[in-house]
Amino acid sequence: MTHNPVRLALLERHVTLGTWIQVGHPAVAEVLANAGFNWIAADMEHTDIDNAGFAGLARAMHGRGVAPLARVRENDTLAIRQVLDLGAQGVIVPLIHTAEDAERAVSAAKYPPRGVRGFCFSRMNNWGTDFAAYAATANDDLAVVVMIESRQGVENIDAILAVEGVDGVFIGPYDLSGSYGVPGQTAHPQVKAGCRRVLDACRAAGKSAGMHVVIPADAAIAQALEDGFTFLALGVDTVFLSAGAREALACARR
Repeated sequence: MTHNPVRLALLERHVTLGTWIQVGHPAVAEVLANAGFNWIAADMEHTDIDNAGFAGLARAMHGRGVAPLARVRENDTLAIRQVLDLGAQGVIVPLIHTAEDAERAVSAAKYPPRGVRGFCFSRMNNWGTDFAAYAATANDDLAVVVMIESRQGVENIDAILAVEGVDGVFIGPYDLSGSYGVPGQTAHPQVKAGCRRVLDACRAAGKSAGMHVVIPADAAIAQALEDGFTFLALGVDTVFLSAGAREALACARR
């Protein structure tokens, strides 16, 4: 049984709303946490946010009712273990192509006997004060979401979803378009068909499917929900900053 509301929503396929952080400053995490998101994921794959930066973001979110997640830089045991030790309540793992890739990600996030995560005193267990309680519940409480970003991942989706400990998938539409030979064409029929195959597989397996609604307009959000996505990332801090600045200037000029 999990006490992590984000993992519970993933397992029950309930809608859970989050966003991304690319600007690795704790003040950004505080502002977004106060907005009321269920989760906020630090993008450690495509930005300069490192482990020290993530620790600052996690501290900024602490006590604000939001779950800190991390998209790790790669499907690497140490990268996954470190962000969990720093207080991440879940990981989003990029470039999962096969069931073996998914197993590696889950194993890195779970303590023995399920996985290979190492035990230590760190932020996640209050520097050892809550060691026993954390160690006893972490395997149930931490969320593991794998990213499907390639044609190979789409073709292996059933086997990926069958890996015990995969709580959901998150589609990377731009990388997916590139793998189909139509980079940037996220509305291309092949890309749309790939997304549909993933959604259908998630529905059959009882797993959650996630999508990034980069520009979170009404129509785009409604379409994602209608399609069956429940793990929704709405916008990103850089988009919010740019859009707000542009709208303020446009308003003044009008």
